[in-house]
Amino acid sequence: MHIARTGRGLAASAATAALVAAGLATISSAGATTDAPAGVPHTFAQPAIAGHTLVRDVPSPLPIAQCQAKWHINCYSPLQYRTAYNLNPLYKKGVTGKGRTIVIVDSFGSPTVQHDLDVYSKQFGLRSTKVNVVKWGHVPKFDPKNSDMTGWAGETTLDVEMAHAVAPDAKIVLVETAVAETEGTTGLPEMMSAEKYLIDHGVGDVISQSFGATENTFPGFDKGDLSSIKKLRYAFQDAQRKHVTVLASSGDGGATDMKADGKTYYKKRVNSWPSSDPLVTSIGGTQLHLNDKGERVKPDSVYNDYGAGGGGQSHVFTRPAFQDGVKNVVGTRRGTPDISMAAAVNGGAWVYSSYDPTATGWDVSGGTSEASPLFSGIVALADQAAGHRVGDINAALYTLLKQKNPGVVDVNDGTDNSYEGVKGYKAVNGYDMATGVGTLDALRFVPALAKASRG
Repeated sequence: MHIARTGRGLAASAATAALVAAGLATISSAGATTDAPAGVPHTFAQPAIAGHTLVRDVPSPLPIAQCQAKWHINCYSPLQYRTAYNLNPLYKKGVTGKGRTIVIVDSFGSPTVQHDLDVYSKQFGLRSTKVNVVKWGHVPKFDPKNSDMTGWAGETTLDVEMAHAVAPDAKIVLVETAVAETEGTTGLPEMMSAEKYLIDHGVGDVISQSFGATENTFPGFDKGDLSSIKKLRYAFQDAQRKHVTVLASSGDGGATDMKADGKTYYKKRVNSWPSSDPLVTSIGGTQLHLNDKGERVKPDSVYNDYGAGGGGQSHVFTRPAFQDGVKNVVGTRRGTPDISMAAAVNGGAWVYSSYDPTATGWDVSGGTSEASPLFSGIVALADQAAGHRVGDINAALYTLLKQKNPGVVDVNDGTDNSYEGVKGYKAVNGYDMATGVGTLDALRFVPALAKASRG
């Protein structure tokens, strides 16, 4: 199966840090021997970033005009994102993600992730942070000539740098799962078991997943047997009990997605898991239109260039209660995405990497694999503002939509996520299956989410 492009109170921070350290200390020995429940299928996977890096190996980031002249795209720095999403006033108030932990899950990881984050941070005048790496299982030695490994390393780099860009003082735990190329399979079960272990040991307030597999490609789906997906939900069920927020990229195939061969698309509307899971917040994609200061020159539109923001009805999950207010849009099914952030390649993010010694430098990357870690930073800010984990935020998102909270910014310019010949959904007033409830103004959204979450 193809993985598509795809304590309470602020004073608890010291206790949280100690808990994280204690949890991490036990993982190295336990991780390799902790297995998923029996009967969980193995599935083929590929990092969500695949195909969504247009610019590579540039010596230094360039301003928008030069990106337009060279590659006919816009390219944005974290400083421009901070202005666009109105984050700077929060930082001035001390809301920086301090005391909170973001968990990022990727196969193989990157051997240079800490160095690359340090270079990225220095370039833009940001404080760097330590990336705590957890190797789940016997992660093979990194081989820069292995395209699977370099693909995942690119995803890892994007995930870590985007999360840090939004929540500069949040701790980052990177889980590297062991997916050996010789096995011919990858590891949704390994990813889920790693997540469950961290959740059970108190490590992480929000989990970002920049991967997904088309529901139709799971074993048994074509016969109406949905157990192969439902047997993988144990980590998310655990997260709900422990009030950990779980995010997933909605995919980069618009209203369709890839078949099991990882190369061709379904000619009909499909959806992908884990984004489609009601226990997960599905993060879709927008295209930002900014000037060099990060100010909008026109409203956000739907991401649809070198991919398109995933969205539509799940064929596995029925409509959850939190979407009853938008049943006129989603019908009887779970609809995705829930909310969206920057994902277009034309308007992609500058990212620094050095895991491939033949291609060291700055890249411009996009895809909803960018949007999920960006939003994980928003959740870390809300956790800090609330003084506790905001947990499963889906009900809160749709409550804020109903209340017309100014922190929720509608995307309604009429653009759509049609892709590969499959008709998608338009961005219209209110909720839609192109961008969800829309996007956000962090200065208003973060405190509103903190207030709307469990007390």
